[in-house]
Amino acid sequence: MANKTLRSLFRRKNQKGATMIEYALLAALISIAAIAVLTQIGPKLITTFTKVLNALI
Repeated sequence: MANKTLRSLFRRKNQKGATMIEYALLAALISIAAIAVLTQIGPKLITTFTKVLNALI
């Protein structure tokens, strides 16, 4: 009985650690994708905002 309880406690800790690592990897991949997209769109946005600014002046 005690062995089952200890095993279940260790199993839960391992799952929590694995889940945390998975979330960290997912967050890293999303960050990399966002940086890549913003790097590509950045110059176009600057041009667009410059045109809008010049039209307002």
